[in-house]
Amino acid sequence: MSKIFQQYEMGPYTLKNRFVMAPMTRSRAQYDGTPGELAATYYGQRAGVGLVVTEGTQPSDDGQGYMATPGIYTEQHVAGWKKVAEAVHAQGSKLFIQLMHVGRLSHPDNTPHHRQSVAPSAIGSDADMFTPTGMQKAPVPRAMTREDIVQTIADFRRAARCAVDAGADGVEIHGANAYLVQQFFAQSSNQRNDEYGGTIENRARFAVDVAAAIADEIGPQRTAIRLSPGTTLWGINEGEEGPALYRHLITELNKLKLSYVHIMHQGDEALLADIRAIWKQTLILNRPGKPREQIGTDIKAGTADLEAYGQMVLANPDFIERIVKNASMNPADRNTMFGGGAVGYTDYLTLAEVAAS
Repeated sequence: MSKIFQQYEMGPYTLKNRFVMAPMTRSRAQYDGTPGELAATYYGQRAGVGLVVTEGTQPSDDGQGYMATPGIYTEQHVAGWKKVAEAVHAQGSKLFIQLMHVGRLSHPDNTPHHRQSVAPSAIGSDADMFTPTGMQKAPVPRAMTREDIVQTIADFRRAARCAVDAGADGVEIHGANAYLVQQFFAQSSNQRNDEYGGTIENRARFAVDVAAAIADEIGPQRTAIRLSPGTTLWGINEGEEGPALYRHLITELNKLKLSYVHIMHQGDEALLADIRAIWKQTLILNRPGKPREQIGTDIKAGTADLEAYGQMVLANPDFIERIVKNASMNPADRNTMFGGGAVGYTDYLTLAEVAAS
């Protein structure tokens, strides 16, 4: 496991270790999308890892899907995220803000403008959404026009600029978990007949265009993307062409020399090996449910450069210390993951606090 504790050079950034805090929605932002008062405390507590990736953060009103998720496109948002960046940097860690446009996984009751969601095609997800009036089905989205696509790419670009203005070291495009970028990949959600639909090259185009726009705005060394090849969340089905699409996508993204690709691994080891061979920059790997005793094995094997962990970091602000000391981990409380205040957010006890109690 020793290699995972070593420093790592990621482009212009020196990470103090090879641990990454995976992005996790917490739904504690203020009504206007500004990070909540406790956000800086929450992220600062967990900045023992080398790289902190924030929860999904919408780049526009259209991008919001869930209640109380943060944004990064207004002056108020920038001011809120500055506090987070300062808290993370004070612990010697780096911060990437994840840009998440949910596409069809939205409900008008959850967005500031209360408009119909947008997606590659007018195909619903059949997802259940928590709204201010209870659980509701996500409505069928409106198919994006060419003008919508241009505007959405511009929204991503502006959000990336706002993130850097807030002090973030970069942004991670959320191209995973059945949200807008991945909706373009899958024929189950993309039945367009223009340059953004049909062939695998066309279905990958939106992701490449978003990445290129952001890289042009803030630099490729500050631009990254997260992918989850093969996921079947919320009606996404990439079909038999899925692996070929990702091989093409990674080839195109590699030309941009982005900071990193973050893979949410779904089990296709052959595809993962091909991604590793094609991609020449940093590769972050997240294996959901990976046992604690296997921490560091992907780095040791050369499968990844960095390893990302979610719930263990969420529930253990002193995650690194517990790994070093082989101490037990706090279990994550699923009842307090989404929404609320300090409980289940910033009140998880450290080893020192347990010893003092």
